[in-house]
Amino acid sequence: MYKSSSTEKDHAVRKIIHVDMDAFYASVEQRDHPEFKNKPLVVGGSPQGRGVVAAASYEARKFGIHSAMPASRAVKLCPNAIFVKPRFEVYREVSHQIREIFFDYTDLVEPLSLDEAYLDVSMNLKGNPSATLIAREIKSRIKENTGLTASAGVSSNKFLAKIASDLDKPDGLSVITPEEAEEFIEKLPIGDFYGVGKATQKKMLSLGIKNGADLKTWDEVDLVKQFGKSGHHYYRIARGIDNRQVKPNRIRKSIGKERTFSEDISDLEWIENFLDELSVKIAESMKKLDATGKTITLKARYKNFETVTRSSTLHHFTNDPKEIAKISKILLQETETGAREVRLLGISVSSLNLTEGGVIGEQLEIPFSESHRATTRN
Repeated sequence: MYKSSSTEKDHAVRKIIHVDMDAFYASVEQRDHPEFKNKPLVVGGSPQGRGVVAAASYEARKFGIHSAMPASRAVKLCPNAIFVKPRFEVYREVSHQIREIFFDYTDLVEPLSLDEAYLDVSMNLKGNPSATLIAREIKSRIKENTGLTASAGVSSNKFLAKIASDLDKPDGLSVITPEEAEEFIEKLPIGDFYGVGKATQKKMLSLGIKNGADLKTWDEVDLVKQFGKSGHHYYRIARGIDNRQVKPNRIRKSIGKERTFSEDISDLEWIENFLDELSVKIAESMKKLDATGKTITLKARYKNFETVTRSSTLHHFTNDPKEIAKISKILLQETETGAREVRLLGISVSSLNLTEGGVIGEQLEIPFSESHRATTRN
């Protein structure tokens, strides 16, 4: 297994992280239902009907249960398995929390699904030259904010980062440096190549292609003859070549930060000071992106894990930390914080203006006379 090197010497090399949540749906259910912990859990349809497995805990995977398997088959493999219906609205909420963490480091985030994404941190918002340290920090924050574990792979392209994230699951962090890539690929079994399915694997084995070294001996023309257009892809990945860019498929909708406390908090003075500090950090992130926003949202999670949000929309764009803090404290009064202990607090700013200069498109205030002036409240 290839483990982390904490620095990258060649700053011209791209730095790609692939983050993959561990048994995501099942882990969320085990987090929210402690009685399911350390037990074989299957998320999906009923085994009495024509249900299909959407996800399986690691305890269930030991019995050979995997996603897309008929639930009727899963219950035969593990009669004691616990079956629960998916709660996609919860999974989407947790996925959103995780992506907001990604956006603290880079805007180049390409989600592949609710539970995995590529990040290009070559030029990141933290100014940290080590992709490995960033990946470690992201994993730590995911654990702190959601109670879930993620595995991460770090390398110079998407293909290698994806493979690296599978090397040490669960809760792993693996790095394939440019210097290690050639030897690693040559030793990699052909079935472990991302993009090589069971049918292609069977055909490659019949052709004597057992690993990356075997694949590398083939000419591109011959690979295309055998595998069609995919032959071009196989030729390149055998040599560690993957120039695909990390392509964000959504526009950033908000900029925010939140923190889960090690102890539940009820001291309002301490909380207000914390909101001041958090507002400064959010404003700094916004200014780095040349962004402003109109809607400020306060998030509070109480001791019993109940979560509430309160929002206020301004008539103008802002990235002023004092204004963000002021609105957040007003919103705080609309919650039970203080009367009830909180375990998490967060602030986010949305309705963003991300155009050049951060203020283009802002509505101008026209100075009407007092007789024409109106007052509105949010």
